[in-house]
Amino acid sequence: MDDPSSMFDAAFWMTSAAICVLLMMSGFFSGSETALTAASRAKLKSRSDKGDAGAEVALKVTADNERLIGAILLGNNVVNILSASLATALFTRLLGSSGVAIATLVMTILVLIFSEVMPKTYAISAPETVASTVARPIRWVTLALSPIVAVVRLIVRAILSLFGLKTDPESNMFSVRDEIAGALSIGHAAGEVHKEDRDRLLGALDLGNRTVEEIMRHRSGIEMINADLPPSEILDQVLHSPHTRLPVYKEERENVVGVVHTKDLLRAVNKAARETPDRDAVQDLDLMSVAMKPYFVPDTTALDEQMREFLKRRTHFALVVDEYGTLRGLITLEDILEEIVGEIADEHDTEDDQTLIPNAQGDYTVDGGMTIRDLNRQLDWTLPDDEANTVAGLVIHMAQSIPDAGQVFSFHGYRFEVVTRRENRITRLRVRRLAPLTASRD
Repeated sequence: MDDPSSMFDAAFWMTSAAICVLLMMSGFFSGSETALTAASRAKLKSRSDKGDAGAEVALKVTADNERLIGAILLGNNVVNILSASLATALFTRLLGSSGVAIATLVMTILVLIFSEVMPKTYAISAPETVASTVARPIRWVTLALSPIVAVVRLIVRAILSLFGLKTDPESNMFSVRDEIAGALSIGHAAGEVHKEDRDRLLGALDLGNRTVEEIMRHRSGIEMINADLPPSEILDQVLHSPHTRLPVYKEERENVVGVVHTKDLLRAVNKAARETPDRDAVQDLDLMSVAMKPYFVPDTTALDEQMREFLKRRTHFALVVDEYGTLRGLITLEDILEEIVGEIADEHDTEDDQTLIPNAQGDYTVDGGMTIRDLNRQLDWTLPDDEANTVAGLVIHMAQSIPDAGQVFSFHGYRFEVVTRRENRITRLRVRRLAPLTASRD
C-alpha cells in the first residue's frame, strides 16, 4: 500500500489549488454571463451618463451579444473541462479506478454550487452592478478569444445553413420598444404604473407601427361644403358646424378643391361688410378666394411621419387618398394626439361621450365606427385589430357578411350583438366579454 504521506505531496496540493482556481474562474464566467445578459441597457446607459466607467464598458461589451456569449461559453467550458480532468487524475491517484466515479460526483456538486447556482444567484440580484464590475476583464477575455470565437461562429452558421436556418450577423438581439412595452406591462400588473400612463406611453411607441388609414375619419362621416351653394347657405352651414376646417368640393364629393377655415371665412365676410355697408356682404362672398389648397396624404403613411409633416407644414388637417387617388377620409393632428393621450373633447363637440358604461348584463353599447384600439384602451380588452380597424369591421370580417339587427356572434372570447344597421353599415352594437369556461365537478 502506498504511503499516505507520498500521496499528499506537492503535486497533490498544486493540483487541488489549480482545481479551486478553475472553479472560481468558472463561477466568474457564469456570473458574468448572467449579469451581462440580464442587465438593462437603459439602466447601464443611465449609470454611464452619471460617470460610471464600468457601465460604459458594459454597454460596449454587450453591443455584440453573439460574440460576448461565445467568448464566455468558450472560457467557461475550457475551465470546467480542465478542472474535471485534473480532479479525475487526482482522485484516480488516491483511490484507483473508483476515483473516476468519485471525481465525477464531487466535481458535479462543486461546479453546481460554487460555479453555477451561487454566482448566478448573486449576479441576478444586482445585474447592473455586477455587469459594471466584470465588464473590463470580460472585455479582455473577449478580445483574447475573438479569433477562436469567430471561427466557431462560422462553423455554427455553416452547420445551421445545412438545415435551412439563416442567421443575420447584423441583427440586434433585443428591441428597445419591446423592452419598454414589457416593462410597462409588468409595472401595470404590479400596480406601479397607472393604466392611463401605460396607455399614453404605449400609444407614443405605436405611432411608427400604425398608419393613417387606421385612425382616419371615413369619407362617409366627413362634413363638406358644396362650392356651388349660395353664399348664405354656405355661411349658415359653417356657423352650425362643430368643425373649424371644412373641405370644399365641386359637382361631386370626390372632387375636393379646397379647405376653408371658419376664421378665414368670417374675416372675408367682415371685410366685405366694412367695404360695402349698404349691401348684403354675404352675397358678394367668394368662397374659393378664402379656401386653402387641399393637402392630400397616402393612406399608408405612418402616424409618426404624418405628425412630423403636420408640424413641418404648420397645418392640422389632411385629406387621405388611396393608391388610385380616391378620397378615403381625413385626418387631423388632434386624431394623432388622441392616439397618445386618449379622447380630446371640447365645448363644441357634439358627439356622445365616449365613456362606456355597462348595463345590468355587462353589455357595453358602442358605435359601429369605434376603433378596436379605442375599445381595447378604454376597457383594457384584447380584441385583435389586424384584420379590421373598427368594431363593426371586425364583426363583418368574422361573419363574412353584413349581419342584420338582432344577430349575435361570439368570437375571440367576446359576445357581439348587432343593435342597429343602416343600409350596409352596422351603426351600433352591444359587446361584452364572455366568462372563461371552467371545468365543473359533481
